[in-house]
Amino acid sequence: MFGYITPYKEELKIREYSLFKAYYCSLCKTLGKEFNQIVRMGLNYDFAFLALLLSSIDRDRDAINMEGCIINPVKKKPVVKCNRNIVYSAYMSMLQIYYKLLDDWKDHHSFIALSAMLPYLASMKKAKKVYYDKYMDISNHLKSLSILEKNQCSVIDESADAFAKLMQSLFTAPYINDEKTIRILGWMGYNLGRWIYIIDAFNDIEKDIKQKNYNPILLQYQYSHGEEWTAFIDRIKEPVERSLTFTLDNVSKSFELLDVKYNRTVLENIIYMGLRRKMDQIFVRKGCNSNEKSI
Repeated sequence: MFGYITPYKEELKIREYSLFKAYYCSLCKTLGKEFNQIVRMGLNYDFAFLALLLSSIDRDRDAINMEGCIINPVKKKPVVKCNRNIVYSAYMSMLQIYYKLLDDWKDHHSFIALSAMLPYLASMKKAKKVYYDKYMDISNHLKSLSILEKNQCSVIDESADAFAKLMQSLFTAPYINDEKTIRILGWMGYNLGRWIYIIDAFNDIEKDIKQKNYNPILLQYQYSHGEEWTAFIDRIKEPVERSLTFTLDNVSKSFELLDVKYNRTVLENIIYMGLRRKMDQIFVRKGCNSNEKSI
C-alpha cells in the first residue's frame, strides 16, 4: 500500500524533477542517520511527498547541497538539507513500514516479512519514544482495519475510512500550531489515504482472487467464484473510478486552501497530474480505458 503518490515526470522540467529527487534523497539519508542503513530500503515516494508538502508550507526555504550517497558516493547530486519536516516524515515512514511488515506476517505468515522486521525493531522503539501519539494512532487505526478485514467487511467506505484516518493523523505534524492548516492537512491526508486504499485494492484484484485474500471491492460488488477477473473488472470499473475521482477532487480542493510558499509547481504536478496518471496506468494495466479528462 505504498508508492502511489508520484510526480508525472514527463510534465516536469528537469530542475523541478531534480528538486523532487532532492527531497527523496534527503529522506533516504535521514532514515539512515536516524535509524540504520537497512531501514533505507523501505523508502517510498509517498513519504517523500509528505516531506516536500510540509516543507513547502514552512517559513524558511530549504537549502540544497551537492552530496554523494551510499549507492554512488563519487557522483554528487542535489540533496535538500535536513529539516524538521524531513525528520518527521522519516519517522512516520519507518513506523508505517514496520506495521506493514507486521501485518504481512500476521495475515500471511510471510517469513520474508518476519525477517525484514528485525532491522526495524530498535528503530520502532525509538520512533515510539519520540512520536508516541503518532505511534498509537497508527497502531489503533491499523487494529481497526485488521478487525474489519477479519470480519470480511463488504463496505469499501468502512475499510477505506480506517486507513484514511491513519493518513489524516500522519499529515498533521505535531509541531504545526495553526488550526486552519491542521484541518486542511488532515482532510488532504484523509482523502489521500482513502484513494490509496481503494486504488491498491483495485490493483490487487487479480492476485486476491487467486490467493483468496480479503478485498472489499470483491465483496461489495459480489464477485462470484468462477467469474473471470477481467469480466469482474469490466463490471465494476465505472463506480470505482467515480469514487476515486471524487476523492482526488477533495485532495485538490484541500491543496488549494493551503498557504504554499515554495515548490508549488512540483506539488501541483503530483496532485493534479501524478495521482491521476498513476490511476490511469493501473486502469489501463487492468484492461480499462480510464477517463483522462481531469488531466
